[in-house]
Amino acid sequence: MSMNRFADASTKAAVSRDGTSRPGIFTQTAADKGPIPGRREREDMKIDHPSIVAARKVDSPVTEEYKKLKSRIVDLTTKDGFKNTLAVTSSVSEEGKSITAVNLAVSLSQDYDHAVILIDADLRRPTLHTYLNRTPGKGLSDCLVGGIDPDAALMPIGSKKLSFLPAGKKIDDPVEFFASRKMQALMQDLKARYADRYIIVDTPPVLLFAETKKISAFADGTILVVKEGRATLENISEALDILKETNVMGIVYNHASLQNLNESSYYHYYSRYYAQRKER
Repeated sequence: MSMNRFADASTKAAVSRDGTSRPGIFTQTAADKGPIPGRREREDMKIDHPSIVAARKVDSPVTEEYKKLKSRIVDLTTKDGFKNTLAVTSSVSEEGKSITAVNLAVSLSQDYDHAVILIDADLRRPTLHTYLNRTPGKGLSDCLVGGIDPDAALMPIGSKKLSFLPAGKKIDDPVEFFASRKMQALMQDLKARYADRYIIVDTPPVLLFAETKKISAFADGTILVVKEGRATLENISEALDILKETNVMGIVYNHASLQNLNESSYYHYYSRYYAQRKER
């Protein structure tokens, strides 16, 4: 795949450290999808975490970058039918994968045509509930271990078009469960049951924990979040090797500094690097 083709298959979605937006790398229709039948109905709660800009600053430059990411994701997932299940991961920790997953979910749910289910599959270090201002309750692990129906664990978030499935109770060995037939059956059920909605799954860093590869195998596409100065090229290379049997849609280049956002430098460098790997 050439560099230009990679750019076409990606959306720039990065935020500079001074709060302005600059290019980085990436990167069914229903008039009103209502609440999911059978789920717990609670009063909508405002999403006011400062990192979830898609919910807080409608006209901010940073929000616009998430809208660009959302737009490209919609293009990639509706080209040949509706590919509704996306895994979001990173090479190592603290690259912003969870914040990216939440902002993308919020941005998608604000569209007239889209509704979203956001799943916290990082059972070792669940964080999505903190960004969504929710008290964690029964969730994904309870569906896997306890046989709880997902409808009973889903929470409405801020809008009837955004629902959240928390991580649930702690599991000692998540790899075993994510590799199980139960997990495969659950993901197939979710994809079929909510076929008109996006399902965004926040997963653990791929280099640190084996379960991410298992989760990504169930998804229609995987988004790799790369934070400037955090992951090395070796980290990214190893992550892409692990995910080579999955559909890696692209890379979100996060926390970009202004000096590295020249169109002829960092963007092209990572684009070229990714494209070379895809050609192997």
